[in-house]
Amino acid sequence: MVEKTKPSRNEASLRHIGVSAADEGLHAWFVRDVLPLESILMQFLRNNWRNANEVEDLCQDVYIRAYEAAAENEIPARAKPFVFAIARNLLIDRMRRAQIVPIEVMADLEELETAGDEPGPDRNVIAKDELRRLNVALDRLPPRCREVVILKRLEDLSRRQIAERLGISEHTVAEYLARGMWLLADALYRESAGRAR
Repeated sequence: MVEKTKPSRNEASLRHIGVSAADEGLHAWFVRDVLPLESILMQFLRNNWRNANEVEDLCQDVYIRAYEAAAENEIPARAKPFVFAIARNLLIDRMRRAQIVPIEVMADLEELETAGDEPGPDRNVIAKDELRRLNVALDRLPPRCREVVILKRLEDLSRRQIAERLGISEHTVAEYLARGMWLLADALYRESAGRAR
């Protein structure tokens, strides 16, 4: 004869209000893994939302979205990145609706470690194309301008260090740098304008 275990008081109360056994696991996950994140979630929301009066409502919305997403799909293995991705997306949705996107908020949101942070193939292609265009524009610069621009912008040398290395005055370095940057901007802008047409 198989011995049946008596349900706990919590399980019995959950069944009483219509929560199934499958929902009990979801409920347990939510209480065990999501609710303990409340203090850091609230801090994140306070730091990234301009209206402090809405932070508690935002937190509740994050909880609802997390619970519903876990119920529809499956309970995630790691609750923290899951919850903060939801919070990030909720803030982005709210900002889009308000058509206000403060630069500070977007910078903070990008610091989150979420699964969606990896650049997609389209961004890789765009970045490679921009790098190719920059290399072509650099190759078209007069040799001395190119050398000064590379030493300043890529090797991050000071004007004094460049002047010493090339045996020219700092004033001449400044002129080469200004001319080189102007020529680069002109070449890149002209190519972008030509593509737009």
